[in-house]
Amino acid sequence: MKYILSLVLLVFVASCTTKKEEPTASAYTSWRIKGGTADGIQYSALQTINKENVSNLQVAWTYRTYDADTVNNRTQLQCNPIIVDGVFYATSAQLKAFAVNAATGKELWRFDPGEENAGLGVNRGVTYWEEGEDKRILYSFGENLYAINAKTGKKIESFGTGGKVSLKEGLGERAATLMVLSNTPGVIYKNLIIMGSRVHEGPIAAPGYLRAFDVKTGKLAWVFHTIPQPGEPGYETWPKDAYKTIGGVNAWSGMTVDHQRGLVYAGTGSPSFDFYGGNRKGQNLYANCVLALNAETGERKWHYQVIHHDMWDRDLPAPPMLVTVTHEGKKKDAVAQLTKSGFVYLLDRDSGEPLFPVVETPFPPSDLEGEEAWPTQPIPTKPAPFARQAFTEDMINKMTPEIESWVKEKFKGLRTGKNFIPPSKEGTVIFPGFDGGAEWGGGSYDPETGLLYVNANEMPWILQMVDVRMKENAWIGISLYRTHCATCHGIERAGDGHVFPSLLKANEKFNKESLKQFILKGKGVMPAFTHLTEKERDAIARYVLNLEERTEDEKKGIFERHPDILYSNTGYNRFITPEGYPAVEPPWGTLSAIDLNAGEIKWQVPLGEFKELKEKGVPPTGTENYGGTATTAGGLVFVAASRDEMFRAFDKATGKILWEYKLPSGGYATPSVYEVDGKQYVVIACGGGKMGTKSGDSFVAFALPK
Repeated sequence: MKYILSLVLLVFVASCTTKKEEPTASAYTSWRIKGGTADGIQYSALQTINKENVSNLQVAWTYRTYDADTVNNRTQLQCNPIIVDGVFYATSAQLKAFAVNAATGKELWRFDPGEENAGLGVNRGVTYWEEGEDKRILYSFGENLYAINAKTGKKIESFGTGGKVSLKEGLGERAATLMVLSNTPGVIYKNLIIMGSRVHEGPIAAPGYLRAFDVKTGKLAWVFHTIPQPGEPGYETWPKDAYKTIGGVNAWSGMTVDHQRGLVYAGTGSPSFDFYGGNRKGQNLYANCVLALNAETGERKWHYQVIHHDMWDRDLPAPPMLVTVTHEGKKKDAVAQLTKSGFVYLLDRDSGEPLFPVVETPFPPSDLEGEEAWPTQPIPTKPAPFARQAFTEDMINKMTPEIESWVKEKFKGLRTGKNFIPPSKEGTVIFPGFDGGAEWGGGSYDPETGLLYVNANEMPWILQMVDVRMKENAWIGISLYRTHCATCHGIERAGDGHVFPSLLKANEKFNKESLKQFILKGKGVMPAFTHLTEKERDAIARYVLNLEERTEDEKKGIFERHPDILYSNTGYNRFITPEGYPAVEPPWGTLSAIDLNAGEIKWQVPLGEFKELKEKGVPPTGTENYGGTATTAGGLVFVAASRDEMFRAFDKATGKILWEYKLPSGGYATPSVYEVDGKQYVVIACGGGKMGTKSGDSFVAFALPK
């Protein structure tokens, strides 16, 4: 009897511990973590809102942050809010943390770090931790991780130094002058917060090591070197001492945790520079990998690389989803990793071995000087890709004869027809484009049916490389601009018409000194280029402002440049028609239901539409989209994301639209689903600011009428 009582007590204590560490693992009735639960499946078991009544949804409350840049369309809200004990925690357009009543939207507190570079980049949420009455919100702003009292919104001074720790901690001396941020919140394992990072994607970048910090003290607990150092596995997949000069390989999209196994799972990005790897020949572990690490120590358990020697910016765009599938007649714990290229890699959660066969498939070599493409790439046989894999001539947009003729002429000089064609000076079509396929909003998974729901882009982009080496007596500012700036602002300084502005009239806003300061400090989505010397910033500023003055050193050709980077690219260029439509035939955005048990697509429908085409009787084409899905036991898939600024509920069994609502600005984020006092809500951040749409500053919550 004593043994039985002890066993019962042990089970009770274990269950309480599991609840504390992973408060959403079984019931799926709360949304205390970005993505809903520690497994990141973006699923809610709530079903008060269901297929029969979703058409009655109404706005329950709206909370405005009042700090969006609505003039220049330069701010966004990509936050997936969390809800704990009736309190709603999120971040604003300028990255302030705040708390509101989750039933009314009434503000409880707001936290402003007051740092320089306010609003740098985006923020996709915050992390909650508690122990007894010690309840904390942890979130990143700029290069720091803050700990805030969840009740008051005040800094917890005992955390780190005055309530914050540097996100450069553990990255080495080289990171001191380089950009290190974190757009995505960390994950909790016991008393650790495990963090990824966002780093620069140009030729000079900080390393993207994964790190864990003590939640109470802020002290660094462990570091995992994503670019291996001597004696570490994977070191041989890089040139000697690559870790001293190469950056990137960062887990910017977030992580998931299996508390029972004590493992944290992360998906990593490409090495920097994204599009040229002449200085990093080799397979490049642990870039573009699904990683399983011991959450307590950071020790690698397994890895699986989905892109070898990435030259296409094929970062893993969303956290690995921890799922349980029926495979070969047995229940199997697995990891489902979405990709920009439109594949789902389904891996054994304990070993990293693929559940369905993956074939190492040959692809063309590179003809750029110094580059060595890896000869094969791993292509899954199942599940079927959820996005088309190649842009061929028979897929050209034929909306009008004029559009078809324009695209055909442009098409002639480009390299296309299959995926993983290396970057080229002529121009290589990337399809799906740089933003997917899948992207940072992630997918949702229904544990009852084994269906994964993912929204995707089917947009072609053009990757064109340009030699950054300059002839004798050439203006060094051109070389520096092409190396450090052209990827965003374009080779002709015209921007991309979406996120990155034109610099052709920069002299109307800046003089030489003010532009040099802007380059040095950054602002908004513009990172700080603190690693550039004063001479380099001066040369770039003079070139951008068309100041035809060259220093004596430039005239003599005396100027340092990055010796190993021979090429840069001309910018992030969507392949679109003069009318603004994708060059490929529709659909341009989709929502898919993928059966992970069978490895098959159950249904796929367009996501979004163009108003002007709808008025002409054109069936829904889908649009470019950013954000993710949330699935519920009520039979629904909620998703905003589309360029038309609509929020929709789909029948998860058929893909039929059951409800839609025009948002005040684009909902380019992932919805959260929660309950307060028995009432179910679904909320979406409405920040706009992408794809040329207006910026906004509101969170809108929906519920059924009383």
